Order: sequence, then C-alpha cells, then structure tokens
Amino acid sequence: MQEGSVVMECEFFPTIPWYIEYKKHDQVIIEQYEHFVRTSYRNRAYVAGPNGTICLSVPLQGGRNQRIVMKDLKVCNEEDWQLLHWKTIATCYRRSPYFEYFEDDIYPFFKTKFDYLMDANLASLALIDKILRVKKEVKLSESYRIDYDHDFRMQFLPKERETTAQAEYIQPFSDRNGFTKNLSMLDYLFCCGKI
Repeated sequence: MQEGSVVMECEFFPTIPWYIEYKKHDQVIIEQYEHFVRTSYRNRAYVAGPNGTICLSVPLQGGRNQRIVMKDLKVCNEEDWQLLHWKTIATCYRRSPYFEYFEDDIYPFFKTKFDYLMDANLASLALIDKILRVKKEVKLSESYRIDYDHDFRMQFLPKERETTAQAEYIQPFSDRNGFTKNLSMLDYLFCCGKI
C-alpha cells in the first residue's frame, strides 16, 4: 500500500483499474467539487453482455450536458432505472461462478432510491468494499484543487478502455466477444470472487 493520499473521481460501480488504484493507497480523497464530466464513468458502468459490452447508465435530472458540481447532481428517478440495471446484471451474470454468492448482498442496492449521483456512487463503492472486506479511509474533497501530488481524476475514461493494461480472466460470453477490459468491478466479483 502506498503512503499518502490520492484524489480520484467518484465512479458508479467503479471499473477494475480504478478499484486497483484505489486499493493501492491508504487514504483516498473522492472529488465532489468537480463539474460533471460527460464522457466518464461517473454515471455509468459497463458489464459483459451476449453481444458485447452493455452500459448501465444512471439517468440525471436535466440531462448530462450540465455544468453542475458533482455533489449537487441529481438522479432522475422518473423511470425505474435500478430495476432495469438489476435485470441486465442478472441476465448477464446469472451463470457466472460467483453470482449466487453475491446476489443477496448486491440486490438491495438496486432497491434503494438515491436523490444524488454522489450518494449512489459512494454507496456502490461502499458495497464493493464491504464484499471484499476492504477497509479504507475515504474522505470527500472540501473544495476543488488542482495541486494534488497523486491526482487520478481524469485517469480512467471510457475512451481509454483499450489502452489500459489489465490481467485477463474468464468473462461471460468471452467465447463470442473475447476479453473486455475496464468493466465494472461487478464483472470481476461475479467471475472471480473475492480478490
């Protein structure tokens, strides 16, 4: 584990590379004062589907083109996006080796209503930490700063998916689609179990 703190963006069910970096540091500062970044994992997670990756996107009030600070960004609960997400996850991973072991832990998340995106993201991170028994000192930023020594806020972006190095493991539908990098930690949990 590396000493010192690192600042990271707040992802929805974080990607595997994000979580690996998160685990390396003893203190993590989650940025809550940055403006929402459209092409990021802040309101989306990717899972392996029969025809390739499937995006699980959290709908936002006012759409995704807002210049709003992350901590103030509201979730649009007009449609039951969580039920759709859960059905997609269950369909894609029901036959995975560890789905049945984590299903009862993860399902309640998709029954909880969240008003703010930060709350949903932090709850998804806390859930992954709980399942993996990771105890981490996580703080929220108190203001926006650009002078962090270890700044990973723009390190993990969907457009950089294929350039990130990642160890391969057996994923659902990999016989059809090959190995897919940078999926949500949900993929790793259901396929490989605890780290």
